Amino acid sequence: MALIGTLTSGISALKTFSKGLEVIGNNIANVNTTGYKSSSVSFADTFSNTLRGGSSPVQIGTGVQIAGISTTFTQGSLASTGKPSDLSVSGNGYFVVQDANGANYATRDGNFTWQESGNLVNSQGYKVLDAAGVAINVATVTTAVSITVGDDGSVTAFAANGTSTSTQKVGLLKITDETKLLRRGGNLLDFANTGAVVGDIATAAANGLGKIQSGSLELSNVDLTEQFSDLITTQRSFQAGSRLITVSDSVLEDIVNLKR
Repeated sequence: MALIGTLTSGISALKTFSKGLEVIGNNIANVNTTGYKSSSVSFADTFSNTLRGGSSPVQIGTGVQIAGISTTFTQGSLASTGKPSDLSVSGNGYFVVQDANGANYATRDGNFTWQESGNLVNSQGYKVLDAAGVAINVATVTTAVSITVGDDGSVTAFAANGTSTSTQKVGLLKITDETKLLRRGGNLLDFANTGAVVGDIATAAANGLGKIQSGSLELSNVDLTEQFSDLITTQRSFQAGSRLITVSDSVLEDIVNLKR
């Protein structure tokens, strides 16, 4: 235990507010990340030393700690890209992509491309799943003049002779309890074995799911004005904590010098 409690309080402030700065810094760093959802930190006091109990207790706090880090899942703005394979969701729902090992991930990042094999994949090469949970594949992708995606996710390939072929529908996943999602990097969210309440992959524009917008991407929902305001506040809190340690050191020095 510290000779004076202010040292403990000051140290807890430095540790806690440094984590707060990390969260804010990550938000600012991802201001241009497609489909990124910002996070925020909440704080709580630590346990208090009880000097006197009874009906009129006397307690002294011992510092601050992180109460939680939450994610804001509000939709970001949709920006037009002019690329038909770029998809965004207007409303509820997540795209589902599958890696080479068969693991599924949810994402709001619809930066997709068509492979020569006919698969619709994300930037990591993970396959995009349809409303039935099957990887989307257009066999005629190499001969098709264009491929469109409707607001219900329907994929249609147009040939040079004017004929069209409709295949699968891009699926969307409804996640009721988004707070249980785990970030896995690469704009991917793990919903399996996390306790998140999820439904089956279904057709867009139905079942409470949003519409799919082709040729656009969802931007980050980070509000830079808010982040810079929080940055200043948290930085000042960190400085106050460091000042508290400096004052505590000065008091301890005075105590040690009493013997001289």
